[in-house]
Amino acid sequence: MALLNKILHSDWILLPAFGLAVFFSVYFWADKVLVKIYSKSLGNKSKIMQHMKLMGMETDEKKVTRLLLACSFGLGFLFFIMAWPNFTIGIFLGISAAIAGFQLPPIIFKTMYNRRCSQFVDQMVDALTIMANGVKSGSNPQQSMQRVVEIMANPVSSEFAQVLTQTQFGQSFEEALSDLGERIPRPDVQMFVTAINILKETGGNLAETFQTIVSTIRERQKLEKKISAMTAQGVMQGIIVSCIPFILGVVFYVIDPNHIAPMFNTTLGLVLLVAMLGLQIIGGVMIKKIVTIKV
Repeated sequence: MALLNKILHSDWILLPAFGLAVFFSVYFWADKVLVKIYSKSLGNKSKIMQHMKLMGMETDEKKVTRLLLACSFGLGFLFFIMAWPNFTIGIFLGISAAIAGFQLPPIIFKTMYNRRCSQFVDQMVDALTIMANGVKSGSNPQQSMQRVVEIMANPVSSEFAQVLTQTQFGQSFEEALSDLGERIPRPDVQMFVTAINILKETGGNLAETFQTIVSTIRERQKLEKKISAMTAQGVMQGIIVSCIPFILGVVFYVIDPNHIAPMFNTTLGLVLLVAMLGLQIIGGVMIKKIVTIKV
């Protein structure tokens, strides 16, 4: 045990060992890592632009690139300046903030897009009820959809308006509905699109079909809310467990900086910080996969 402590506290042993580990890691994995980083950067940009397009927002590749750079390098530089003059802590916080900031814009736009899709599905209950009443009174699906556009708010109003606009420019109603299903890729929307397209060709009671879809959506929403309530505790536990190490680090640094200084001033401390950050990321991803249940 004494020999192990001596080895761990000896920079003459740890530094060469760490250097060799870095050398072999770069030698064997450098090309794959660079390709991964390059593809990840392009993937993040394309995901952001795709979500912006699906939400009807103006897409500008240069603005998206500036946003990614500002959230990654800008945020990292800000954390580095906040930790100055402690260079080691600044580097650690800057790199961590840059990595997190680079992943932040795609997550934000994906969250905005998912929220929009969820709002659309929630509004479909009222929208399909209005369309069912319109069909019962003798209107066709396009006229009933126009009534929904006039009465209801976004996003269902804007999405249905886009469907009607596409038909006015010469596109068939079936193709416009298929585009709607691509913009809002939810099972309830796919069921709505498929039902209209099939019944327009084969004939059938559209009003009754709309009522059936409304009942299905309501049952699905009940199940989703029940699952959300059951997994809420696990989600909160994951958030707390992920935040505790960082909060304790800040508290220790404020109370007694000399006590936590070896974590940033020694080789072993830096290695443990990197390992801690990696384990935190792995744990957070695993917890998210466990508590995420798709209906």
